[in-house]
Amino acid sequence: MSGFDDNPFGPPTVDNPFADPAVQQVTKQTSSVQRGLEEFNPFADQPSQPASNATRTNAQPAEFNNARQTQPAVMTATQEEPAAPIYNRNAQQPSNMTAADFQRRQEELERKAAELQRREDELRNASYNVRRNNWPPLPENCCGLEPCFYQDINIEIPVDFQSVVRHLYYLWIFHTLLMVANVFGAILLAAVYNNFGMLGVSILYALLFTPFSFLCWYRPGYKAFRNDSSFNFMVFFFIFFFQFVVTVVQAIGVPGGGTCGIIVALRCFDSSVSGIITGLIILSIACGYCIAAILDLLLITKIHRIYRSTGASMAKAQAEFTTEFLKNEHVRDAASTAASAAVQAQFQAARTPPSRY
Repeated sequence: MSGFDDNPFGPPTVDNPFADPAVQQVTKQTSSVQRGLEEFNPFADQPSQPASNATRTNAQPAEFNNARQTQPAVMTATQEEPAAPIYNRNAQQPSNMTAADFQRRQEELERKAAELQRREDELRNASYNVRRNNWPPLPENCCGLEPCFYQDINIEIPVDFQSVVRHLYYLWIFHTLLMVANVFGAILLAAVYNNFGMLGVSILYALLFTPFSFLCWYRPGYKAFRNDSSFNFMVFFFIFFFQFVVTVVQAIGVPGGGTCGIIVALRCFDSSVSGIITGLIILSIACGYCIAAILDLLLITKIHRIYRSTGASMAKAQAEFTTEFLKNEHVRDAASTAASAAVQAQFQAARTPPSRY
């Protein structure tokens, strides 16, 4: 057995693979790498030189960590919307407006507020049917007398016709003043010429024509424009035309007619001073009657033109009269009473036995 050692327990003769220098070098490098990993401390101090972008994104320095742990959290201010400005009446107004402009605007606003308040009160009163009569305008506790009618042109009459109704009202006032002036002229004639007959007639005219003219032609005209009533228009035209004819007769001044017209004024003129003064006064009253007749003619023409422009007619007035007539409570009561009386008479006639003779 020449190929084997004689002493198996002796030192080995086979080469040790770990004793190879190359293997030992690799073993040393591996041990150093492992030792480096074991000794690596990520929380150790880093160098003060600035790191690259990749290093700063992957790892943060310990100082930053410590500062983040010690410094308090601070909220960044956000952009807020500006608050709305607060109105201040004492603030300085624009310089292009003067104090007079503000005063005028203030007065206009107050006037509109008062008008709106008045209209609101009127409408509220109308809704509850508590309107109080306001014409004639009598003072409170006037001998137990109270107003008989309610009228307010600004409330009850449409805006397009308010001027016409006001002219009609002013014309009625003018006729009333002429009646009073006629009484004064009659007193003057009675004092100068002892003509007392004319004084009594003039007083009678003043007492009759003043209320009847208001009731017979002014109120129908007022209600015609207020309710657009064809029937009231017809009543107004008929009676107001009669008023126009009477005014023309009064302006002429027929002797014994009870009015101070042109003929009566011409008879007053004589050589005396009192006659001339009396004649001038009577002539001025006669001129007032002439002016009233002209105004009557102009106003009735204007109202008739307005009436025709609305498409009204006599047939419409008749239909309206029939409707209003049948709606009247007194008329319906009278008709029902008459019908019941006629039916009872027929029943009694049917029950009565016929006479033998």
